[in-house]
Amino acid sequence: MALTRLLELLERLDETHLQMLDLAAIKKQTIMDNKVDGLIDIMNRESKLMKLIGQLEEQRAEAAFTFLQGVGIRSNLNLNLTELSRLVFDPEDKSRLQQVQQKLSNTLHRLKKANELNQKLIEQSLTFIDYSLDLLVGRPNQDFTYHHPSDKGYSSTRPGLFDARG
Repeated sequence: MALTRLLELLERLDETHLQMLDLAAIKKQTIMDNKVDGLIDIMNRESKLMKLIGQLEEQRAEAAFTFLQGVGIRSNLNLNLTELSRLVFDPEDKSRLQQVQQKLSNTLHRLKKANELNQKLIEQSLTFIDYSLDLLVGRPNQDFTYHHPSDKGYSSTRPGLFDARG
């Protein structure tokens, strides 16, 4: 009974993480399309899913503890799923637990890769915005007084990256 509850919670965790993975794909396109409103909406949806994941994790920990008590372990050990599967002796249950573990592990790995890509895209977008602002308004520490073109210090403080004079 306790193992069944644990397996159900692991399945729900996987489903919720798959929803996060779907949002990560939508977020990627939203970032590339530069849709700020859409990004805010996605972040709100992610926040709700993260709250649900937190609740499911708490329930999973309780179910794992209940399972441990059922097999005669009274202390609250923080075992990972591989260690927990060693305490499951029914081959069918053990196989099901290992399948759910592998499925959840794959989903988490894919989600991690998607989040890393989205983070890089956001960093590139911010770098581009910073570069664009520098081109439009110049560097903040730029001296706005006139300098004769033959002045040596003038060329080093020139705004932008290109020198049209060649």
